[in-house]
Amino acid sequence: MLELYHNDMSTCAMKVRMTLAEKGLEWKGHHLDLRAADQLKPEYLKMNPNGVVPTLVDFGQVIIESTVINEYLDDAFPQIPLRPHGARPRAQMRMWTKKLDEGLHNHTSTISSAMAFRYQFVDQGTEALEKMFAAMPDPAKRERRKDLITNGIRSNIFPDALRAWNKTLGEMEEALSNSPWLTGSEFSLADISYAPYMTRWDHLQLNEMWANRPRLADWYDRIRQRSSYDDGLTKWFSDKYLVLMAEKGSEAWPKIKEIL
Repeated sequence: MLELYHNDMSTCAMKVRMTLAEKGLEWKGHHLDLRAADQLKPEYLKMNPNGVVPTLVDFGQVIIESTVINEYLDDAFPQIPLRPHGARPRAQMRMWTKKLDEGLHNHTSTISSAMAFRYQFVDQGTEALEKMFAAMPDPAKRERRKDLITNGIRSNIFPDALRAWNKTLGEMEEALSNSPWLTGSEFSLADISYAPYMTRWDHLQLNEMWANRPRLADWYDRIRQRSSYDDGLTKWFSDKYLVLMAEKGSEAWPKIKEIL
């Protein structure tokens, strides 16, 4: 049986769970508490040296990185294909997922941490924070996390992250002007990949960012109507984090509106 090491509110875990649901695949879950640094424990780092979720295990074969996992699932279980037919739509699909892997996902972490998640750490004290930072294997990620927890939306990297996502939402609106899905007429891994990120902005009360983007709003509505969205995302939502994101997102909106 497929085994998935994941976290309830992780955007990367969400898109893999949604893919598993679209394909109707059974899987055994191992939930990692990221706030307790389960992903940095030695036994997990042996499987995933990057210390992130998700990790898929298929009969002993370890697959890491959510984009790679999703394409692996589409190769290994092709009965319900999630890559569009034709070379051009498939290239478009990969361009969308490549954008996430080459910057947009890090921008998401920047925005989420600066707006909301930093508040889970600021009261822990200097010693506890330094211990957490020291356990992070990626030096660049470590320094970025320090900055965001300390400075929040005053961080110098926050405005660029916000503008990058606002630009991407505009590109999504344009892509949807002639077709129902991001790569054309077929629902694909591209749509699955962006569903968790739209959901994150929704939870952070940033839906004004698509108030004047009707095609994007319609796409998001249709995404949420899929049963795979319920199975992969909704059923895993944590009330604790939903309340935190809603509260801190509303507080931050005036500054965000100013930046945009």
